[in-house]
Amino acid sequence: MSRIGNEPIDLRGTTFAVDQSNVVKIKGPKGELFQQVNQDLTFEESEGTLILKRPTNQKRHKAMHGLYRSLIDNMVTGVVDGYKKEMEIVGVGYRASASGQNLELSVGYSHPIVVQLPKEVKVTAVMEKGKPPLVTLESNDKQLIGQVAARIREIRKPEPYKGKGIRFKGEVLRRKAGKAASAGA
Repeated sequence: MSRIGNEPIDLRGTTFAVDQSNVVKIKGPKGELFQQVNQDLTFEESEGTLILKRPTNQKRHKAMHGLYRSLIDNMVTGVVDGYKKEMEIVGVGYRASASGQNLELSVGYSHPIVVQLPKEVKVTAVMEKGKPPLVTLESNDKQLIGQVAARIREIRKPEPYKGKGIRFKGEVLRRKAGKAASAGA
């Protein structure tokens, strides 16, 4: 019995449509998103809720049932509320600046790194005195914003000794002790 797949999806004032090739379209105040869904699954819409149905209890149908239910629920949340990721850039002299769809990072390399972001992702960079620079990403697509954030983090991963690097806000790093001095020679 799938617990996730059988849960109804609250459409919360969005418009829901499915075409012949089983492409789901969700439209809301923050835009619209599309998702190709397997042909075996069917949809039941009633009173502002959506329920996915699977044809059999085969393992692959159960897996698809929960997956597509979660994807569609994430789409509804995205077009209604949107998603936001905050990243801290920790390190002496590390800087970030955003202009349009470009994010420029100075993170200890000999040259600044410029990241070109997709048009669906909105970026802001805030630098306050005494605090590490904060980069905020906003989008209605959960998968895209996660992928962009991972790509930015990959530029300078946080290292375990001093904690320098690009990390998600609130991320806890496991710190390591450095070399211990020798007790005697």
